[in-house]
Amino acid sequence: MTDNEKLDLILTELQDMKSEMRELRRRTTNVELHLEKYTDKNIQLVAENFIELTKKLNQAIPVADKNLAYEIKVNYLVLELDKLKEDVEELKKKAAGNIA
Repeated sequence: MTDNEKLDLILTELQDMKSEMRELRRRTTNVELHLEKYTDKNIQLVAENFIELTKKLNQAIPVADKNLAYEIKVNYLVLELDKLKEDVEELKKKAAGNIA
């Protein structure tokens, strides 16, 4: 192989490399644009919705705490009512025993 042939081969290889680099540059630019236009925007939307969900959760937690407190109060009142019913039944039995 002569020196000219070698140089031509090297030149051809360099041109192929330049072409491949242009293609890589174009693809990289497309990826960057996609990230900017779509991915970043979608991440922002998800983040904004997450913030809203967090706010709603924080609002719901006190309501859940109040519900728990009311449930405890109702359970206590049901127990007290059962005791009062038993007391009334005892009084009725004693009263019925005194009358007879």
